[in-house]
Amino acid sequence: MTQRVLILGGRGRIGSSVAQDIAKYTQAEITVTGRKAPQKQHQTSFKCIALDLEETEKLREAISNSNIVVHCAGPFHYRDTTVLQICIEQGVNYVDVSDHRSYTNKVLTLHEQAAEKGVTAVINTGIFPGISNSMVRECVEEFDRPEKIHLSYVVASSGGAGVTVMRTTFLGLQNPFEAWINGKWETVKPYTERETVDFPKPYGQNGVYWFDMPETFTLPKAFPTVKSVITKFGSLPDFYNHLTWIAANVFPKSWIQNKSGVEFLAQVSHLMTDVTDNLSGIGVAIRSEVTGIKDGKTVVYCGTLAHQNTAIAAGYGTGSIAQLLLEGKLQKPGVYPQEEVLSTDLFEEMMETRGIKINRQWL
Repeated sequence: MTQRVLILGGRGRIGSSVAQDIAKYTQAEITVTGRKAPQKQHQTSFKCIALDLEETEKLREAISNSNIVVHCAGPFHYRDTTVLQICIEQGVNYVDVSDHRSYTNKVLTLHEQAAEKGVTAVINTGIFPGISNSMVRECVEEFDRPEKIHLSYVVASSGGAGVTVMRTTFLGLQNPFEAWINGKWETVKPYTERETVDFPKPYGQNGVYWFDMPETFTLPKAFPTVKSVITKFGSLPDFYNHLTWIAANVFPKSWIQNKSGVEFLAQVSHLMTDVTDNLSGIGVAIRSEVTGIKDGKTVVYCGTLAHQNTAIAAGYGTGSIAQLLLEGKLQKPGVYPQEEVLSTDLFEEMMETRGIKINRQWL
C-alpha cells in the first residue's frame, strides 16, 4: 500500500524543502497544507489543501488518513500540543521542526501517552536543532567520558527560510533562560558573551552569542556525564549581530515581549535580507565541539558542516527522519529529541545519501 505523509505548513520554505526531500527518497504520497488554498496549482506531485490548525475536526481527518505527520507550521512558540495529541489518538507517527524551548517542554509531557499507543514522535529535527544534535552525539560517542559541549551556528542573511527565521530569532530574545554550566543550571541572558568561532569555508571566523535553543536542556539529559552545554548563534553579515544585540540589550523589553513587536522587527529584518541575501548568500554553518576524557587524557573532538542553503539543509534533516520512519528503520515509541532516538550509523547513512559532508577532527 502507498504510504501517506501529511506536511503541516508544507507550503512554506522549510516545509517545501522537507516535501521535496521526502519525494526524492521515498515513494510516499505527500499532502502539504497551508492556511489558504494556493491561487494556482503549480506543477508538483504534491497534493495541496487549505488547513488552519484551529480547525480541529478537519485536522483530525487529515491526520487519520496519514502514516506520518510532519509539523512545519511554526513559529512553535505559539503552538500547543494539539497536533501531537491527535497523532497519538490516531496512532500516527510524528516529526516536527520545532525550535523553541516552550514547545519542546510541552510535547515531552506526552511521552508516556505516545509510548502506550506505539507512536514514535521525533521532535527538534531539521538543521539546528536536528542535524546539529546528531553531530553532537557523533562527537560524544568518541569519548570515554564527555564533559563539555560547545555548539555554535551561523546563518547567512535570511537562510533562505523567509520571515520565519526572523520571527524565531526575535522570539529567542524575549527572556533569560537556563543553561547547564559546570554541573548546575544558571540563568543566561540571550545575545550576550560574544565569542569568535572558526567555521568551515566560506564562513571562516564569525561572532556568536548565547541563544535559547531546545538543545540547551535536551543535550544534558541525553548525555548525563556532560557538565556544560553551550549553545551560541550568529548571523552574517556581522552587522546583523550588532543589530540583534541592540534589540536584546538596549530596546525596551516591551518591543520583543509581545507578538506585534516581534512581527514588526521580523518584517523589517526580512526587508533588509532581501538585499543582503544577494551579497552574503543564504547558507548555514555548524560547529560541534566536545571536550572530554579519552584514554585517560582530556581531549577535544570537533565536527563541522557548511551548506549553501539553510532551508534545503533543514529539509534534508527532517526528510531523512521521515524516510527512516516510513522504512521502519526508526521505531521507538515515545516522544524524543533527535539525539535520543537516531543512531549515529543511521545519521551518517542519511547524510551521505544526501551529499552532506561533515568534517571531523581531534584538536
